[in-house]
Amino acid sequence: MQLKVPADFRPDETMQLRIPEQRGISDHPELSAESSWSPWSTESPWSSESPGSPEPANGRKLQRRARRRASRLSLRARLTGLLGPRLLALLSPLAPYARRLRPQYPRPGRPGWRRWLPSWRQTLGAALTFVGLSVVFLGIGYAATDIPENLNSYATQQDNVYFWSDGTPMARTGWVQRQDMPLKDVPEDVRWAVLAAENASFYSDPGISLKGLTRALWRTFGEGDTQGGSTITQQYVKNVYLNQDRSIGRKFTEAMLALKLDNRMSKDDILEGYLNTSWFGRGTYSLQRAAQAYYGKDVGQLNVSEAAFLASLLKGAALYDPALSKANHARAVERWSWILDRMVDIGKLSKSERAEYRTFPEPLKQARVYDTGKQSDYLVELAAQYAKKAGHISDKQFDLGGYQIYTTFDRKRETALTDAVAKARKKARKDDAAGAKTVHYGAASVAADGRILAVYGGPDHRTQGYNESNATTVPAGSAFLPFVYAAALENGVHKSRDGAATTVTPLTLYDGDDGIPVMTPEGPYWDRNGDQVTSHNEDKKSYGQISLRRALALSVNTPFMQLGMDTGLDTVRETAQAAGLLPSSFGAQVPALSLGSATPSAIRMASGYATFAAAGTHVEPYSVARITRNGSKVALAEPASRRAVKAEVAEEVQSALTQAFRTAHPGAGTTKRVAGKAGTVQDDTAAWYVGTATSVSTAVVAYRIDLTKSLQPLPLNGIAGTSADSVPYDIWSGALGLG
Repeated sequence: MQLKVPADFRPDETMQLRIPEQRGISDHPELSAESSWSPWSTESPWSSESPGSPEPANGRKLQRRARRRASRLSLRARLTGLLGPRLLALLSPLAPYARRLRPQYPRPGRPGWRRWLPSWRQTLGAALTFVGLSVVFLGIGYAATDIPENLNSYATQQDNVYFWSDGTPMARTGWVQRQDMPLKDVPEDVRWAVLAAENASFYSDPGISLKGLTRALWRTFGEGDTQGGSTITQQYVKNVYLNQDRSIGRKFTEAMLALKLDNRMSKDDILEGYLNTSWFGRGTYSLQRAAQAYYGKDVGQLNVSEAAFLASLLKGAALYDPALSKANHARAVERWSWILDRMVDIGKLSKSERAEYRTFPEPLKQARVYDTGKQSDYLVELAAQYAKKAGHISDKQFDLGGYQIYTTFDRKRETALTDAVAKARKKARKDDAAGAKTVHYGAASVAADGRILAVYGGPDHRTQGYNESNATTVPAGSAFLPFVYAAALENGVHKSRDGAATTVTPLTLYDGDDGIPVMTPEGPYWDRNGDQVTSHNEDKKSYGQISLRRALALSVNTPFMQLGMDTGLDTVRETAQAAGLLPSSFGAQVPALSLGSATPSAIRMASGYATFAAAGTHVEPYSVARITRNGSKVALAEPASRRAVKAEVAEEVQSALTQAFRTAHPGAGTTKRVAGKAGTVQDDTAAWYVGTATSVSTAVVAYRIDLTKSLQPLPLNGIAGTSADSVPYDIWSGALGLG
């Protein structure tokens, strides 16, 4: 192989190319990295030829390489084309310096392994390059990272907590056990217990800790604990924006978001968010729910010792909940003590205060379990419906949770009412097992000021979803008579179509015989079938001329059916509605309306009788006294209040009901002011007892419906007792403690 060169080229031995037979290119120092060829030279090392050199056996490969290299433009030529000859000429003086900057590695002139050690210049250059590239990389990452608009669903969803009237927890609803609490309502020493445990430099750091981040990245590849390496800002970012996986990508995103969040949010806002989204074990998120789960109190009632224990749970509740194991208990005590000591070290707890806390604050063995699914679910259902209506809260807002709903329900009254119904149900099963399967009991207690104090909605909300205390299923029957009496006393009666109203008194006499025709000013009342309408008493008993007060006490129907016609059925209906019954519970405006053809619920019947106990002023029944959301008060519409009848009319009705109670139950010894009346329904499809005691009205109804077949009421067939031994009365008196 021959390489041709120009005729005027004078070779020297440094530029001679020798290719001995069977030798590789790496065996020639002329082609090694230390040849004298310069990148600034226009000649190529392949441009000279050694005359007479024999062609090597493997020369084909070298020939191909030589051709490829020979075909390339030199570096100087390429730079000339790129920069232009003038600019290249200006840069030519820098060529020696460029050659000096070119790293020589492995280092020449160093023997053995030392030639592989980089110089301090090379080390410094590499370090500066790494730092520079890292800054550029982080800058790009910071600029490219946007704070998500939407939080994790678990970070915004909370549970709603319901409280009894005495302020103790009753029930909670929602998929997530979380209750947000404003930072202002978290005691300062409680906050610093958390900061001492997790991030003492929180108020001074930029949102991330390089040392902690490095340690966390190391743990990504190792074992490590679940919280190591992150500032509180980073943990908050992880809680509300990211998932919980342990990857380098997630850690990098977390750090970038933490930096941005630290610039946009105040430290207090970040801390508040962190305390409200962190996991504390026992199914709870947020410090507020943790305080309730472990100590049965709100976060504002915690002392610093209890707060130190709760702070230890942030390191891993499965490792520090003392109720889970003895090992957990030992770890919890150790970390609790360390956190208190740490608070002393950072100046947030004095040594004298620390000395007060030497005994570990044992938490509850288990979180309080709320009895949901049975009676409490009926209470929750009523309270939730009222809360959304009175608080103008949409279903979507309510489902996001965070509401503290303080109900009007009285725990003791609820227990007494439930026990009384349970006793009656048990007796019914014993006396008539088949009939007891279809019997239903609805009951409610309502105060004169409208507060719903207790309800019985059914045996179990999980198996019977509808609320029997709020169901409009069966007629009121003779329990409706006080509303007719009140309407007549309030408005008088009309004996002629256009005549003036005649005043009615409790002593006004009416015909109490059975089977008398119902009269209008023009004569007998005829129904659509052309039949004359007559009224009947229970057991078809006749009483002759009887005063209205006594007729009410003895529950005589015939005088009140005629009294309703004389007063005006529209007037009777308006009076009953003003007293508390709903318009939707009324049917056709016919004479039977006066005998209780309306189908009010137990709640509404109790509310109507409460109007008489409240001197004729009706307050709409309500089940929620106040609502807060994350500590802030939610405005509630006031329950409507109106005068239904004059005070003297209400007092007379109440007096007549007192006489009715004493007449029917002469042996019921009580010092309370008690008034009440039984209610029977035509065809024996329902039995009621409604009455008041100490300004609290309670209504109880018993009826039979086979829900597997229809909603048509069935005859009671004695399952509700008799007039002398009434099951509704037994429940009523048992609930009030009169039995």
